[in-house]
Amino acid sequence: MQKPLILVTNDDGITAPGIRYLIDIMQELGEVVVVAPDSPQSGKGHAVTLDATMYCDPVPSQNGATREYACSGTPADCVKIAKHEVLNGRLPDLCVSGINHGSNASINVIYSGTMSAAIEAGTEDIPAIGFSLLDHTWNADFSQARAYIKRIAEKVLANGLPKGTVLNVNIPNLRQEEIKGVKICRQARSRWIERFDKRVNPQGRVYYWMTGTFVNQDEGTDTDQWALENGYISVVPIQFDLTAYNSLEHFKQWDL
Repeated sequence: MQKPLILVTNDDGITAPGIRYLIDIMQELGEVVVVAPDSPQSGKGHAVTLDATMYCDPVPSQNGATREYACSGTPADCVKIAKHEVLNGRLPDLCVSGINHGSNASINVIYSGTMSAAIEAGTEDIPAIGFSLLDHTWNADFSQARAYIKRIAEKVLANGLPKGTVLNVNIPNLRQEEIKGVKICRQARSRWIERFDKRVNPQGRVYYWMTGTFVNQDEGTDTDQWALENGYISVVPIQFDLTAYNSLEHFKQWDL
């Protein structure tokens, strides 16, 4: 039988330790093709390249994967060019994005290049999962979640996903024995309170560094933030139909 075809991508760049670890896990499950950004693309959301040339070059495989390509575009670009050019019309059985260095839980999902790659795959009817570890450091230890990542991917390969749905998986930065298990959750209501560090460069031009404080406004015990803070891996099914269905009747009464 033909092995499942698994597309691996990310937003931290093709050389990031997180994607190298994810490739290694996926090679146990199927035929792996990697198309990932040639440089970090964190926080790019679902941006696509429209006003510049884009490159997608084969690179030597560090993990012995079937094929690896470094793309000059965004994470969403990587999925698009993988489907239309690299894979020659063969649709992947699974797309996995990550493992991201840092959280993509709650409101972070809308900024995340990691999750946008997964969402882009979902729009093409490819079952997709985004994986993130709550550790921003380059030398993060991903080993504590290996068995969970493999099991979640196996479940998706075996069962598929509901149409229009992808999975957002976040992993607490804990030792393996400290992880209590997996929780299926909803996205917590949260926000970032930003501020800008204003500076002046040697030529006298003003520039800014954006920083911010994460604020969880949700006291529910069924959220991804609660799960992560209490030692669980959070799994949130997310959809890319952004219609606010619970508001439709309200706006119909406006008699526009």
